[in-house]
Amino acid sequence: MTGASRGLGRIAAEKILRDRPDVHLVVTARGGTLGGDLAESTGNPNVTALTCDLMSKNAVRAAAVDLAGRLDSGALPPLHGFVGNAGLQLTSRAHATEDGIEPTFAVNVLANHLFVRLLWCRFTAPGRIVLVGSDTHFGDLRHNLGMVPAPRWEPVAELARPRPDARTATDGRRAYSTGKLAVLYLVHALARRLPDGIDAYTFNPGYVPGTGLVRDAGPAVRFLSRTLLRALTATPLAMSAASAGALLAEAAVGPRPGESGVYIDRRTVTPSAPASYDRDREEELWHGLCALDPVEML
Repeated sequence: MTGASRGLGRIAAEKILRDRPDVHLVVTARGGTLGGDLAESTGNPNVTALTCDLMSKNAVRAAAVDLAGRLDSGALPPLHGFVGNAGLQLTSRAHATEDGIEPTFAVNVLANHLFVRLLWCRFTAPGRIVLVGSDTHFGDLRHNLGMVPAPRWEPVAELARPRPDARTATDGRRAYSTGKLAVLYLVHALARRLPDGIDAYTFNPGYVPGTGLVRDAGPAVRFLSRTLLRALTATPLAMSAASAGALLAEAAVGPRPGESGVYIDRRTVTPSAPASYDRDREEELWHGLCALDPVEML
């Protein structure tokens, strides 16, 4: 599981550890004491933390190699799932990772693809891959409250390329919504490729104010997210981190939610945006991601 250090991911990780003592949870973190903290807070020692910076392809590869070694040696039980929860939203599209990739795309799309592809041969049925999406991929007022512009699809190489001229918050938020559309394409591509018994799903928690997603935003936006916008959790327009985390845990380890490839909107399987069902784009994304990092399965 990625993104388990804070927000709904932390809540989901703790719920899995409390409710499913039969599950050994592996989490990624850039450093610190996440594994020990989760074990202490839940009373369940079945948690392992791997060091990984999701912005770095080398770091993702190293974490996957580490995990594969532990699986093969029997130090960890068989691998039955992957939860790609980590998410990033920036106030521009001008930044670059050490690999020259736009960071939003690197974290929200490429890292998930890399982890799953590297560990492909280690997944054991019944298995489940859950990638966290967003209803911002719809690109309309009803789904994004006017806060995030609609996605704008481009060739994969362009989506991954930093844009030094794209320095506004609108540019950064559009990169986010477009990346979340890419998550749906990735899940659909996975559902066609994964072996029998391994499912892939997109989970949409809806708008969850007060999380670390807006940590790159200005002080005013961060303040609103912590205060006024939290009031929206009393309405259907938003969900608390506690509620969203519980639903993510259910999507990850609960009863099978539906056929592989479906979109789970909070707790309901429902169609995603019409634009998210485009097989040509799905295949373009898959092959484009493979071209960005042509690694072999471990």
